[in-house]
Amino acid sequence: MSGLGTRARTAGARRSGGLAVTVCRDEPQFAALAADWADLYGRCASVTPFQTHAWLHSWWLSYGSPDRLRLVLVRRAGDGRLVAAAPLWRTHARVPTLEFLGGALTDYGDVLADDSCPEAVPALAEALARLARGAVLDLREIRRGAAAERLLAFWTGPRTRLPDSLCLELPSVPVEELVRRLPAARAQRARAKLRRIDREGVEARQVPADEVPRALRRLLDLHRRQWAGRGVTAEHLTDRFAEHLGRAVRAMADSGHARVTEFLIDGEAVAADLTLLSPRLSGGYLYGADPLLRSLKVDMAALLLRNGARIAGEAGCGTLSLLRGDEPYKHHWRPHAARNQRLLLASRRTAPLLWLRAAYAGGRRWAADRLRDRPWARRLRRGTP
Repeated sequence: MSGLGTRARTAGARRSGGLAVTVCRDEPQFAALAADWADLYGRCASVTPFQTHAWLHSWWLSYGSPDRLRLVLVRRAGDGRLVAAAPLWRTHARVPTLEFLGGALTDYGDVLADDSCPEAVPALAEALARLARGAVLDLREIRRGAAAERLLAFWTGPRTRLPDSLCLELPSVPVEELVRRLPAARAQRARAKLRRIDREGVEARQVPADEVPRALRRLLDLHRRQWAGRGVTAEHLTDRFAEHLGRAVRAMADSGHARVTEFLIDGEAVAADLTLLSPRLSGGYLYGADPLLRSLKVDMAALLLRNGARIAGEAGCGTLSLLRGDEPYKHHWRPHAARNQRLLLASRRTAPLLWLRAAYAGGRRWAADRLRDRPWARRLRRGTP
Protein backbone atom coordinates (compact mmCIF):
# COMPACT_ATOMS: atom_id res chain seq x y z
CA MET A 1 0.00 0.00 0.00
CA SER A 2 1.20 3.53 -0.74
CA GLY A 3 1.45 4.70 2.86
CA LEU A 4 3.90 1.98 3.96
CA GLY A 5 6.98 3.32 2.25
CA THR A 6 7.24 6.64 4.09
CA ARG A 7 7.88 6.76 7.81
CA ALA A 8 9.48 10.18 8.13
CA ARG A 9 8.29 12.09 11.18
CA THR A 10 5.83 9.32 12.05
CA ALA A 11 5.50 7.85 15.52
CA GLY A 12 6.78 4.30 15.85
CA ALA A 13 4.17 1.66 15.09
CA ARG A 14 2.36 -0.08 17.95
CA ARG A 15 0.86 -3.51 17.35
CA SER A 16 -2.37 -4.75 18.85
CA GLY A 17 -4.40 -7.77 17.79
CA GLY A 18 -2.85 -7.98 14.32
CA LEU A 19 -3.10 -4.22 13.76
CA ALA A 20 -0.33 -1.61 13.59
CA VAL A 21 -0.96 1.97 14.75
CA THR A 22 1.10 5.03 13.76
CA VAL A 23 0.67 8.78 14.16
CA CYS A 24 1.52 10.76 11.02
CA ARG A 25 2.85 14.27 11.64
CA ASP A 26 4.24 14.86 8.17
CA GLU A 27 2.37 16.72 5.39
CA PRO A 28 4.11 14.95 2.46
CA GLN A 29 3.16 11.60 3.96
CA PHE A 30 -0.41 12.88 4.40
CA ALA A 31 -0.41 13.75 0.70
CA ALA A 32 0.86 10.26 -0.17
CA LEU A 33 -2.06 8.65 1.68
CA ALA A 34 -4.64 9.62 -0.98
CA ALA A 35 -5.10 6.15 -2.48
CA ASP A 36 -5.15 4.32 0.87
CA TRP A 37 -7.54 6.93 2.28
CA ALA A 38 -9.93 6.57 -0.66
CA ASP A 39 -9.89 2.79 -0.24
CA LEU A 40 -10.80 3.11 3.45
CA TYR A 41 -13.41 5.80 2.73
CA GLY A 42 -15.22 3.36 0.45
CA ARG A 43 -15.54 0.86 3.33
CA CYS A 44 -17.07 3.34 5.82
CA ALA A 45 -20.84 3.65 5.52
CA SER A 46 -21.20 6.71 7.76
CA VAL A 47 -18.74 9.02 6.00
CA THR A 48 -19.70 12.44 4.68
CA PRO A 49 -17.94 14.46 1.94
CA PHE A 50 -15.90 16.21 4.63
CA GLN A 51 -13.95 13.01 5.35
CA THR A 52 -12.53 12.72 1.83
CA HIS A 53 -8.76 12.98 1.54
CA ALA A 54 -9.15 15.82 -0.96
CA TRP A 55 -11.10 18.00 1.49
CA LEU A 56 -8.96 17.29 4.54
CA HIS A 57 -5.54 17.54 2.87
CA SER A 58 -6.49 20.71 1.03
CA TRP A 59 -7.71 22.26 4.28
CA TRP A 60 -4.41 21.38 5.94
CA LEU A 61 -2.42 23.02 3.15
CA SER A 62 -4.39 26.25 3.59
CA TYR A 63 -5.02 26.31 7.34
CA GLY A 64 -2.59 23.92 9.02
CA SER A 65 0.44 24.82 11.14
CA PRO A 66 3.90 23.22 11.15
CA ASP A 67 4.39 20.36 13.63
CA ARG A 68 0.71 20.21 14.61
CA LEU A 69 -0.59 17.45 12.33
CA ARG A 70 -1.73 14.30 14.16
CA LEU A 71 -3.16 11.65 11.81
CA VAL A 72 -3.82 8.45 13.71
CA LEU A 73 -3.57 5.51 11.27
CA VAL A 74 -4.55 1.91 11.99
CA ARG A 75 -3.38 -0.74 9.51
CA ARG A 76 -3.59 -4.50 9.26
CA ALA A 77 -0.16 -5.78 10.21
CA GLY A 78 -0.17 -8.46 7.53
CA ASP A 79 -0.82 -6.48 4.35
CA GLY A 80 -0.71 -2.87 5.56
CA ARG A 81 -4.29 -2.09 4.54
CA LEU A 82 -5.65 1.02 6.26
CA VAL A 83 -8.65 0.10 8.44
CA ALA A 84 -9.13 3.23 10.58
CA ALA A 85 -7.99 6.84 10.68
CA ALA A 86 -8.55 9.89 12.85
CA PRO A 87 -7.73 13.18 11.04
CA LEU A 88 -6.60 15.41 13.91
CA TRP A 89 -4.41 18.39 14.61
CA ARG A 90 -3.13 20.10 17.76
CA THR A 91 -4.84 23.47 17.79
CA HIS A 92 -3.81 26.88 19.09
CA ALA A 93 -6.40 26.72 21.89
CA ARG A 94 -5.48 27.97 25.37
CA VAL A 95 -5.41 24.41 26.69
CA PRO A 96 -3.72 21.49 24.84
CA THR A 97 -6.43 20.32 22.44
CA LEU A 98 -6.72 17.92 19.52
CA GLU A 99 -9.50 18.59 17.02
CA PHE A 100 -10.64 17.32 13.64
CA LEU A 101 -9.04 18.77 10.54
CA GLY A 102 -11.47 21.03 8.72
CA GLY A 103 -12.28 23.45 11.52
CA ALA A 104 -15.19 25.83 11.12
CA LEU A 105 -15.39 25.17 7.37
CA THR A 106 -16.52 21.58 7.93
CA ASP A 107 -20.17 20.77 8.63
CA TYR A 108 -19.58 17.17 9.76
CA GLY A 109 -16.54 15.75 11.56
CA ASP A 110 -15.75 12.07 11.99
CA VAL A 111 -13.13 9.35 12.15
CA LEU A 112 -12.99 6.64 9.50
CA ALA A 113 -13.38 2.97 10.43
CA ASP A 114 -13.67 -0.04 8.14
CA ASP A 115 -17.15 -1.51 8.71
CA SER A 116 -15.84 -5.01 7.98
CA CYS A 117 -13.04 -4.82 10.58
CA PRO A 118 -14.59 -4.86 14.09
CA GLU A 119 -11.22 -4.60 15.81
CA ALA A 120 -10.40 -1.29 14.07
CA VAL A 121 -12.40 0.97 16.41
CA PRO A 122 -10.96 -0.47 19.67
CA ALA A 123 -7.44 -0.07 18.26
CA LEU A 124 -8.21 3.51 17.24
CA ALA A 125 -9.68 4.28 20.68
CA GLU A 126 -6.55 2.89 22.35
CA ALA A 127 -4.32 5.08 20.17
CA LEU A 128 -6.43 8.17 20.89
CA ALA A 129 -6.28 7.42 24.62
CA ARG A 130 -2.48 7.64 24.41
CA LEU A 131 -2.76 11.04 22.73
CA ALA A 132 -5.24 12.13 25.41
CA ARG A 133 -2.51 11.86 28.07
CA GLY A 134 -1.22 15.22 26.83
CA ALA A 135 -4.28 16.91 25.33
CA VAL A 136 -8.08 16.93 25.39
CA LEU A 137 -9.79 15.50 22.31
CA ASP A 138 -12.51 17.95 21.26
CA LEU A 139 -14.38 16.23 18.43
CA ARG A 140 -16.91 18.60 16.88
CA GLU A 141 -19.91 18.30 14.53
CA ILE A 142 -20.42 14.55 14.81
CA ARG A 143 -23.53 13.39 12.97
CA ARG A 144 -25.79 10.79 14.56
CA GLY A 145 -24.63 7.34 13.50
CA ALA A 146 -21.06 8.52 12.83
CA ALA A 147 -18.12 6.17 13.40
CA ALA A 148 -16.83 8.47 16.15
CA GLU A 149 -19.80 7.48 18.33
CA ARG A 150 -18.42 3.94 18.46
CA LEU A 151 -15.30 5.18 20.26
CA LEU A 152 -17.34 5.70 23.42
CA ALA A 153 -17.84 1.96 23.94
CA PHE A 154 -14.06 1.56 24.31
CA TRP A 155 -13.17 4.80 26.11
CA THR A 156 -12.18 4.21 29.73
CA GLY A 157 -11.13 7.77 30.62
CA PRO A 158 -13.20 10.87 31.39
CA ARG A 159 -15.61 11.90 28.66
CA THR A 160 -18.67 14.00 28.03
CA ARG A 161 -21.10 14.55 25.19
CA LEU A 162 -22.51 17.99 24.33
CA PRO A 163 -24.96 19.20 21.69
CA ASP A 164 -23.37 20.90 18.71
CA SER A 165 -24.72 22.60 15.57
CA LEU A 166 -28.22 22.00 14.27
CA CYS A 167 -28.51 20.56 10.76
CA LEU A 168 -31.74 20.32 8.80
CA GLU A 169 -32.40 17.35 6.53
CA LEU A 170 -34.91 16.33 3.86
CA PRO A 171 -35.56 13.00 2.19
CA SER A 172 -33.89 12.54 -1.16
CA VAL A 173 -36.95 12.75 -3.41
CA PRO A 174 -37.83 14.89 -6.45
CA VAL A 175 -38.77 18.47 -5.66
CA GLU A 176 -42.40 17.78 -6.66
CA GLU A 177 -42.65 15.32 -3.78
CA LEU A 178 -41.09 17.83 -1.40
CA VAL A 179 -43.73 20.33 -2.46
CA ARG A 180 -46.51 17.81 -1.80
CA ARG A 181 -45.30 17.50 1.80
CA LEU A 182 -46.21 21.16 2.41
CA PRO A 183 -49.54 22.58 3.60
CA ALA A 184 -51.78 23.53 0.68
CA ALA A 185 -51.18 27.30 0.75
CA ARG A 186 -47.42 26.95 1.12
CA ALA A 187 -47.30 24.29 -1.61
CA GLN A 188 -49.13 26.65 -3.96
CA ARG A 189 -46.56 29.39 -3.31
CA ALA A 190 -43.70 26.93 -3.85
CA ARG A 191 -45.10 25.82 -7.20
CA ALA A 192 -45.47 29.48 -8.22
CA LYS A 193 -41.80 30.09 -7.38
CA LEU A 194 -40.71 27.08 -9.42
CA ARG A 195 -42.83 28.22 -12.39
CA ARG A 196 -41.27 31.68 -12.11
CA ILE A 197 -37.79 30.17 -12.45
CA ASP A 198 -38.81 28.44 -15.67
CA ARG A 199 -40.61 31.51 -16.98
CA GLU A 200 -37.46 33.61 -16.61
CA GLY A 201 -35.56 31.03 -18.67
CA VAL A 202 -33.14 29.89 -15.96
CA GLU A 203 -31.25 26.82 -17.16
CA ALA A 204 -29.03 24.54 -15.05
CA ARG A 205 -25.66 23.37 -16.41
CA GLN A 206 -23.45 20.84 -14.63
CA VAL A 207 -19.86 22.03 -14.88
CA PRO A 208 -17.37 19.40 -16.18
CA ALA A 209 -14.56 18.56 -13.78
CA ASP A 210 -11.89 20.27 -15.90
CA GLU A 211 -13.87 23.56 -15.79
CA VAL A 212 -14.46 23.48 -12.02
CA PRO A 213 -11.62 25.85 -10.96
CA ARG A 214 -12.85 28.58 -13.28
CA ALA A 215 -16.48 28.00 -12.28
CA LEU A 216 -15.57 28.25 -8.58
CA ARG A 217 -13.92 31.61 -9.17
CA ARG A 218 -17.18 32.79 -10.75
CA LEU A 219 -19.16 31.32 -7.85
CA LEU A 220 -17.07 33.17 -5.28
CA ASP A 221 -17.37 36.41 -7.26
CA LEU A 222 -21.16 35.99 -7.39
CA HIS A 223 -21.18 35.17 -3.68
CA ARG A 224 -19.26 38.38 -2.94
CA ARG A 225 -21.64 40.47 -5.07
CA GLN A 226 -24.69 38.79 -3.59
CA TRP A 227 -23.70 39.67 -0.02
CA ALA A 228 -22.21 43.12 -0.68
CA GLY A 229 -23.27 45.44 2.12
CA ARG A 230 -24.86 42.64 4.13
CA GLY A 231 -23.67 40.11 6.68
CA VAL A 232 -21.35 37.53 5.14
CA THR A 233 -18.93 34.92 6.46
CA ALA A 234 -15.69 36.88 6.23
CA GLU A 235 -13.56 33.78 5.63
CA HIS A 236 -15.43 33.09 2.38
CA LEU A 237 -13.90 36.28 0.95
CA THR A 238 -10.28 35.36 1.66
CA ASP A 239 -7.65 34.10 -0.76
CA ARG A 240 -6.84 31.06 1.38
CA PHE A 241 -10.47 29.92 1.32
CA ALA A 242 -10.55 30.31 -2.47
CA GLU A 243 -7.34 28.29 -2.75
CA HIS A 244 -8.66 25.55 -0.47
CA LEU A 245 -12.01 25.33 -2.25
CA GLY A 246 -10.48 25.27 -5.73
CA ARG A 247 -7.93 22.61 -4.82
CA ALA A 248 -10.34 20.37 -2.87
CA VAL A 249 -13.35 20.59 -5.16
CA ARG A 250 -11.34 19.97 -8.33
CA ALA A 251 -10.23 16.60 -6.91
CA MET A 252 -13.67 15.86 -5.43
CA ALA A 253 -15.35 16.52 -8.77
CA ASP A 254 -13.08 13.91 -10.35
CA SER A 255 -14.06 11.32 -7.72
CA GLY A 256 -17.79 12.14 -7.78
CA HIS A 257 -17.86 13.82 -4.35
CA ALA A 258 -18.62 17.32 -5.63
CA ARG A 259 -20.71 18.91 -8.34
CA VAL A 260 -20.75 22.52 -9.46
CA THR A 261 -23.89 23.75 -11.19
CA GLU A 262 -24.15 27.04 -13.05
CA PHE A 263 -27.51 28.67 -13.70
CA LEU A 264 -27.74 30.52 -16.99
CA ILE A 265 -30.04 33.12 -18.51
CA ASP A 266 -29.46 33.66 -22.22
CA GLY A 267 -26.16 31.80 -21.89
CA GLU A 268 -24.80 34.02 -19.10
CA ALA A 269 -24.06 32.62 -15.63
CA VAL A 270 -26.26 34.39 -13.08
CA ALA A 271 -25.81 31.94 -10.19
CA ALA A 272 -23.70 28.95 -9.20
CA ASP A 273 -24.04 26.21 -6.60
CA LEU A 274 -21.52 23.81 -5.05
CA THR A 275 -22.95 20.49 -3.82
CA LEU A 276 -20.86 17.97 -1.88
CA LEU A 277 -21.77 14.27 -1.94
CA SER A 278 -21.10 11.02 -0.11
CA PRO A 279 -22.83 7.66 -0.63
CA ARG A 280 -25.61 8.44 1.85
CA LEU A 281 -25.75 12.23 1.97
CA SER A 282 -25.53 15.29 -0.24
CA GLY A 283 -25.69 18.95 0.65
CA GLY A 284 -25.39 22.37 -0.92
CA TYR A 285 -22.21 23.86 0.57
CA LEU A 286 -21.94 27.32 -1.03
CA TYR A 287 -23.67 29.34 -3.72
CA GLY A 288 -23.48 32.73 -5.33
CA ALA A 289 -26.16 34.72 -7.16
CA ASP A 290 -26.24 37.87 -9.25
CA PRO A 291 -28.39 40.55 -7.57
CA LEU A 292 -30.22 40.66 -10.92
CA LEU A 293 -32.17 37.59 -9.81
CA ARG A 294 -33.77 39.54 -6.98
CA SER A 295 -35.11 42.08 -9.45
CA LEU A 296 -36.50 39.20 -11.54
CA LYS A 297 -38.11 37.78 -8.37
CA VAL A 298 -36.35 34.45 -8.83
CA ASP A 299 -36.40 32.63 -5.50
CA MET A 300 -32.89 31.25 -4.85
CA ALA A 301 -34.04 28.86 -2.13
CA ALA A 302 -36.46 27.17 -4.55
CA LEU A 303 -33.85 27.11 -7.31
CA LEU A 304 -31.20 25.55 -5.07
CA LEU A 305 -33.56 23.03 -3.52
CA ARG A 306 -34.72 21.80 -6.92
CA ASN A 307 -31.12 21.44 -8.04
CA GLY A 308 -30.08 19.74 -4.80
CA ALA A 309 -32.96 17.27 -4.98
CA ARG A 310 -32.05 16.43 -8.57
CA ILE A 311 -28.38 15.83 -7.74
CA ALA A 312 -29.17 13.73 -4.66
CA GLY A 313 -31.57 11.60 -6.69
CA GLU A 314 -29.10 11.06 -9.52
CA ALA A 315 -26.36 10.10 -7.04
CA GLY A 316 -28.62 7.75 -5.08
CA CYS A 317 -28.09 9.61 -1.78
CA GLY A 318 -30.66 8.86 0.91
CA THR A 319 -30.51 12.27 2.60
CA LEU A 320 -30.59 15.80 1.25
CA SER A 321 -28.87 17.81 3.96
CA LEU A 322 -29.33 21.56 4.28
CA LEU A 323 -26.14 21.42 6.38
CA ARG A 324 -25.58 23.56 9.45
CA GLY A 325 -27.81 26.47 10.27
CA ASP A 326 -31.33 27.15 11.45
CA GLU A 327 -32.20 29.88 8.94
CA PRO A 328 -35.95 30.53 8.61
CA TYR A 329 -36.04 29.95 4.84
CA LYS A 330 -34.93 26.33 5.36
CA HIS A 331 -37.94 25.60 7.54
CA HIS A 332 -40.34 26.45 4.71
CA TRP A 333 -39.69 22.95 3.35
CA ARG A 334 -40.50 21.14 6.63
CA PRO A 335 -37.09 19.53 7.15
CA HIS A 336 -36.16 17.15 9.94
CA ALA A 337 -33.94 18.68 12.63
CA ALA A 338 -30.76 16.68 13.31
CA ARG A 339 -28.48 17.93 16.07
CA ASN A 340 -24.76 17.25 15.70
CA GLN A 341 -22.80 16.12 18.75
CA ARG A 342 -19.57 17.22 20.37
CA LEU A 343 -17.44 14.60 22.13
CA LEU A 344 -14.84 15.63 24.71
CA LEU A 345 -12.44 12.81 25.61
CA ALA A 346 -9.55 12.86 28.06
CA SER A 347 -7.29 10.79 30.30
CA ARG A 348 -7.22 11.08 34.08
CA ARG A 349 -4.25 13.42 33.69
CA THR A 350 -6.10 15.81 31.36
CA ALA A 351 -9.55 15.48 33.01
CA PRO A 352 -9.40 19.01 34.55
CA LEU A 353 -8.85 20.44 31.07
CA LEU A 354 -11.85 18.51 29.76
CA TRP A 355 -14.18 19.89 32.42
CA LEU A 356 -12.81 23.41 31.88
CA ARG A 357 -13.47 23.16 28.16
CA ALA A 358 -16.92 21.63 28.72
CA ALA A 359 -17.85 24.43 31.13
CA TYR A 360 -16.73 27.05 28.61
CA ALA A 361 -18.70 25.39 25.80
CA GLY A 362 -21.78 25.07 28.02
CA GLY A 363 -21.59 28.73 29.01
CA ARG A 364 -21.43 29.85 25.40
CA ARG A 365 -24.45 27.70 24.49
CA TRP A 366 -26.39 29.09 27.47
CA ALA A 367 -25.69 32.63 26.28
CA ALA A 368 -26.64 31.75 22.68
CA ASP A 369 -29.93 30.21 23.80
CA ARG A 370 -30.76 33.29 25.86
CA LEU A 371 -30.04 35.65 22.96
CA ARG A 372 -31.52 33.54 20.15
CA ASP A 373 -34.98 35.15 20.12
CA ARG A 374 -33.92 38.74 20.64
CA PRO A 375 -35.13 40.88 17.69
CA TRP A 376 -31.61 42.06 16.82
CA ALA A 377 -30.37 38.44 16.79
CA ARG A 378 -33.13 37.42 14.38
CA ARG A 379 -32.19 40.30 12.08
CA LEU A 380 -28.56 39.20 12.10
CA ARG A 381 -29.52 35.63 11.13
CA ARG A 382 -31.61 36.96 8.24
CA GLY A 383 -28.80 39.27 7.16
CA THR A 384 -31.06 42.34 7.41
CA PRO A 385 -30.17 45.65 9.09
